[in-house]
Amino acid sequence: MAEEIVERYVPEGAPAAMEKGSIFQRHYALLILTLAYTSSHVDRGIVNIVMQPIKNEFHVSDTLLGLMSGLAFALFYATLGVPIAMWADRGNRRNIIALAVTVWSAMTALCGVASNFTHLLLARIGVGVGEAGSSPPSHSMIADLYPKESRSTAMAIYSIGVYLGAMIGLVLGGYVVQHYGWRMTFYVMGLPGLLIALLVRFTMKEPARGHADGIAHDAALKSNIVHVIVHLWQTRSARHITIGLTLVSFVGYGGLIFGPSFFQRSLGMSPQSVGLIFGLIAGFVGGLGALTGGILADRLSKRDMRWNAWVIAVAKILGMPLFIVFYLSSDLTLMIPIYIVSSILGAFYLGPSFAMIQSLTPLHMRALASAVMLFVLNFIALGFGPLTVGLVSDLLKPHFGDESLRWALFGTSFIGVWAAVHYYWAGKTYQADLEKLTGS
Repeated sequence: MAEEIVERYVPEGAPAAMEKGSIFQRHYALLILTLAYTSSHVDRGIVNIVMQPIKNEFHVSDTLLGLMSGLAFALFYATLGVPIAMWADRGNRRNIIALAVTVWSAMTALCGVASNFTHLLLARIGVGVGEAGSSPPSHSMIADLYPKESRSTAMAIYSIGVYLGAMIGLVLGGYVVQHYGWRMTFYVMGLPGLLIALLVRFTMKEPARGHADGIAHDAALKSNIVHVIVHLWQTRSARHITIGLTLVSFVGYGGLIFGPSFFQRSLGMSPQSVGLIFGLIAGFVGGLGALTGGILADRLSKRDMRWNAWVIAVAKILGMPLFIVFYLSSDLTLMIPIYIVSSILGAFYLGPSFAMIQSLTPLHMRALASAVMLFVLNFIALGFGPLTVGLVSDLLKPHFGDESLRWALFGTSFIGVWAAVHYYWAGKTYQADLEKLTGS
């Protein structure tokens, strides 16, 4: 397999010379990709703020809500990401992303016309189908636009879309659902994505593969799912990054999806209040944390490459005591500052994780490597994180009543320590794995 993954390196000055006239286009592309990623997380996460009214109208359990927001979405999102990524490794990534944005935006709007829970479930599956075509080609494009020395920062900027999307969904969604109902919320959140699809298709350029790394792409090389899985598994740091990222996301998705319901049930807050307070924190503070994590990883890794992963491990360990205090409290004056600090630390992982996977992967399999990583992450984390929280909450309800959701979220938060161990191990082998890939 070795001969299939070797790329031809060109002189160091080549990418720099090409780069002088394309700085604006590079940054503009990152901006538009981040905007598309924001749209995906608005449409993915809007269900979080409307779960309580949906539960009331359709009379469904927390387990079914976790199934709708988690496993049903993730199964199609993760599975279809693999063939779409194979297409992206060979075709025009910009056009694939534009099509994906169109599909998820239209399906989000269709959620508003659901006449029963089954119809809503099918529409949410459609959102997952659309979103499957976004991140793998976007990761691949960003890796071709930015060299590895600044790739964590670029990926962190892209990852801000997670938090901006959560903020828009919670703040604007909370207002709309309280004043106009949950159906109108889906219309308001879904339809603007169609404009973003047009911006992607008609204002962005497809970057040359290998541009930022000074690598001459061999078009004869084709991505292969088996080769990618073997490569990621045999590359020790990539294996631990994928496991760590999955564990972190398992906790994160459970908290993100059931967090608004927790505040409404345990603290008696209205949807608008939850959206305003915690949406703004998630957006601005979470985005700041993602950017800080990426910048720290890039700066510290100039001295020692292991810090690309160790930055995340340290953040997870520091954040664990904050989770404990947060879930054991009902005092908002204490919970809000803790939520702010934990949101900063909790967002460190995205940019460096995505950047390291791209740096550890040959050109011709970068989109597919991202899709495989996201398949594992989303099938397990998005698929079973919310489902686990909902199931545990239902099991604990006879003992704790409306407080059962608090204890379900509290228990799963300890998985973050397990994730920190894998990021520590990833850091130990990262430099050696990079040198093995480049042959230096």
